[in-house]
Amino acid sequence: MNVLIVFAHPEPQSFSGALKNTAVATLQEAGHNVEVSDLYEMGWQAVLGHGDFCGDRADAAYLDLSREQEHAFASGTFDEVVKAEQRKVTNADLILFHFPVWWFSMPAILKGWVDRVFARGFAYSTGKKYSSGHFKGKKAMLCITTGTAATLYEPNGIDGDLHHVLWPIHNGILAYTGFTVLPPYASWMPARLSEEERISYLKGYARRLQDIDHLEPLFFHPWEDYDETQRLKPGVVAKSGVQWNPRANQRKYEAAIQYTPEAK
Repeated sequence: MNVLIVFAHPEPQSFSGALKNTAVATLQEAGHNVEVSDLYEMGWQAVLGHGDFCGDRADAAYLDLSREQEHAFASGTFDEVVKAEQRKVTNADLILFHFPVWWFSMPAILKGWVDRVFARGFAYSTGKKYSSGHFKGKKAMLCITTGTAATLYEPNGIDGDLHHVLWPIHNGILAYTGFTVLPPYASWMPARLSEEERISYLKGYARRLQDIDHLEPLFFHPWEDYDETQRLKPGVVAKSGVQWNPRANQRKYEAAIQYTPEAK
């Protein structure tokens, strides 16, 4: 399997960096091909704009980003750094996104990677989204770290259900473009843990990756559950992600860990 890891943390020695290193070692040991896009190390330019389009433009007088992206993809005139990342995505069977949760979302540099790389024409187009998306057949998973405890991300927690917090990424980016979305791996408050506790999280992540082919993906309603207005049909019960509990889902990978993150 070809795996792309998109890593978005400014400090290589961070716990996010340790998780990334664990992923590389675990996956390579299992015989997978692994490629890493370290966005800070690359000096990734996060802002989508005029510079993304080289050569002839669809309309040089007015920047319509969707139109220009579609034109650049069809004509092969994207900036070379964008084309390089798109080639990585094309080759990947699985993409792992490693990042700290900042302001209930991903760091700006990673959002900018999505803005520029998941371009119209390449990642989505008219009639090609969700279950018919361009990336159908590929898998994606988030590996996140947080600054607060797991209890805050429960349905009755002050920060809100983790599934709802990650919905714009899981549904709006990954499912939208056709990925099969795997449950995220969350490390809660690693900066406040002991070395032993952090090692336990790394071992849990390694076990998760060793089991990657057998993970049950998150549920998203298929097209046939929606009517012509793209709303759920009468009688269809909304259940995207409802049956997924982030703490229960992760417990099997922490089964050998004496430390219990949610008890902190």
